[in-house]
Amino acid sequence: MEYSYPFSIDWSTEEIVDVIKFFEGIEQAYEKGIKREVMMAKYRRFKEIVPSQAEEKTIFREFEEASGYVSYPVVKQTKETADGTIIKVIPKQRR
Repeated sequence: MEYSYPFSIDWSTEEIVDVIKFFEGIEQAYEKGIKREVMMAKYRRFKEIVPSQAEEKTIFREFEEASGYVSYPVVKQTKETADGTIIKVIPKQRR
């Protein structure tokens, strides 16, 4: 699938790479699953770069529009489960 990831021109190259790795984790949670602790590490790094809740929502929306993947269910599941769990999100059927 070809699409571009959302990012800010104010971020460093390292920050852009880390945000892309976070979104690759989101993709993995939908496609085959990802270990909870791996996804949590990616999310923590993402929050260091994007501490604002409003900016997070905007970036999540941009990613969803580009990719079709909804970030919130992955983050919610990651926060609510214990280490050792595989985070796997089943996409809802579109009507």
